[in-house]
Amino acid sequence: MVYLLVGIAGALGAMVRYIIGLVLFTNAMFPMATLIINLIGSYLLAWFTTNLFQRIEVSPELKTAIGTGFVGSFTTFSTLSVETINLFRNGLIYMGILYILFSLFGGLLMCRLGYKHSVKEKML
Repeated sequence: MVYLLVGIAGALGAMVRYIIGLVLFTNAMFPMATLIINLIGSYLLAWFTTNLFQRIEVSPELKTAIGTGFVGSFTTFSTLSVETINLFRNGLIYMGILYILFSLFGGLLMCRLGYKHSVKEKML
């Protein structure tokens, strides 16, 4: 059953990612859509695991479906990697380095904010 839930949630996450990618910065030189998607995903996973899953009773299967399925397919390390290599191949070395740094440190910051936001909500 968990495989089906992960598959459904994964399909939903991939569709949401695709739609956001179409709407945001489709012709931009800098891969802003992927960056924004990955930052949102970092926040969501931290918030889900520290807030939502502790406030309401959620089965382990549903936790896996949301975390691994939805958020896992919503975010994408492989696209980040390919876009970075494309920036490098096009001679945009500094932009590629910035993309890596924004993705890494921005993802960590958003994860931290997701944890921090859930802690504040628990205190209220």
